[in-house]
Amino acid sequence: MNKAQVVEFFSRLAADNPHPETELEYGNPYQLVVAVALSAQATDIGVNKATRRLFEEVKTPAQMVALGEAKLKQHIKTIGLFNTKAKNVIALSEQLIADHGGEVPADRDALEKLPGVGRKTANVVMNVAFGAETFAVDTHIFRVGNRTGLARGKTPLAVELKLDKIVPQPFRLHAHHWLILHGRYVCKARTPECWRCVVCDLCAFKPKTPAPRQRGA
Repeated sequence: MNKAQVVEFFSRLAADNPHPETELEYGNPYQLVVAVALSAQATDIGVNKATRRLFEEVKTPAQMVALGEAKLKQHIKTIGLFNTKAKNVIALSEQLIADHGGEVPADRDALEKLPGVGRKTANVVMNVAFGAETFAVDTHIFRVGNRTGLARGKTPLAVELKLDKIVPQPFRLHAHHWLILHGRYVCKARTPECWRCVVCDLCAFKPKTPAPRQRGA
């Protein structure tokens, strides 16, 4: 896409959803770190179901450490890879206490040093908790970036760097949420719903998916 098309692309997504937000439920930056770490290879809906009662009880790293790994597993056992994730959450909580006084650092490099926190998780926390203009490339953004032609790349990092280069103001803060939600609900993995896509004419994907009644006609 050229610059004008990129602006038009995000203008339409912004008009369709002026105030996009993460669908993960959290009460403070620490709970956000935990929720995003738990969301790897899991749905936001599934994470929210598991963390609602957990976050009523645990609001700080110290409270998580006091809860302990065994009890944490009981809360999150419905989430994929819960054994490994529980171990990482306890470890990152201990590290936050030891290295950051129990506070979540507003620094991507420091976040990436926490157990179970990769670049995508760090980018989400930086964006959602601290208002940084970061691009957290998950499977949805990777797909949308490549399928539409907005930001093609062979790796999530390549797509992230391309987005960082091409996305203009005033769209940078919310860009990754617009793309995630678009990928989750419209530009779906198996069958993109092109007939109801607000950026369909700007998209490089072909052939466009027709509306259901046209497919069955």
